[in-house]
Amino acid sequence: MTTIEGSVALVTGGSRGIGRALVAALYERGAKKVYATARDPRTVTHPEAVPLALEVGDPASVAAAAEQAQDVTLLINNAGVSVNADFLASPVEDVRRDFETNFYGPLLVTRAFVPVIERNGGGHLLNVHSVLSWIGLAGSYSASKAALWSQTNSLRLALKPRGIEVTGLHVGYVDTDMAAHVDQPKSTPESVAAQALDGIEAGAYEVLADDISRQVKAGLSADLVALYPQLAA
Repeated sequence: MTTIEGSVALVTGGSRGIGRALVAALYERGAKKVYATARDPRTVTHPEAVPLALEVGDPASVAAAAEQAQDVTLLINNAGVSVNADFLASPVEDVRRDFETNFYGPLLVTRAFVPVIERNGGGHLLNVHSVLSWIGLAGSYSASKAALWSQTNSLRLALKPRGIEVTGLHVGYVDTDMAAHVDQPKSTPESVAAQALDGIEAGAYEVLADDISRQVKAGLSADLVALYPQLAA
């Protein structure tokens, strides 16, 4: 199991939303150092965080970040976008945008930092998924998060022998900019961050941070009509 106290963490997308809450929560639990990444590191506001420029879909940017953060023991892949492209009507480029950031971005960052974490004696990887990893209601976003979920499951097996534990975080609506247009009950970023770090410290394979994530996960073994009532019409 991973101990947050004394760890060195890197949080992608660490300047706002869940990422910003994770940076604050890591310091509250005694992390020694937290790299908070953003396309523009000037947007990182936590006074103790180490701002780090990172574009997760750019291999050169990822390599530069890994070169600067050689002491990382805990990697949190939080950065994401929500294009929600329609598979039939939207330009294919819009579909690719979700995959470039939500699937290939975490893959590039993980590949760059696994050797770093391994050299530092092992540690932990947390990937931020979504309840929409399990239900296809948001086009390309759902598909990209489903692919990330599968990536995480594969990485968990590959990284265990290398001393790196892997946790997947699933969450529904959170009170962030991404869900500002949604008129539904929302979790706070602080609640999600706290549950995520609890899961890391407990060595949990998955963290289901709200009721809707727990309900949808429980429904995966049911008939598809339970998840997609539109099919019964």
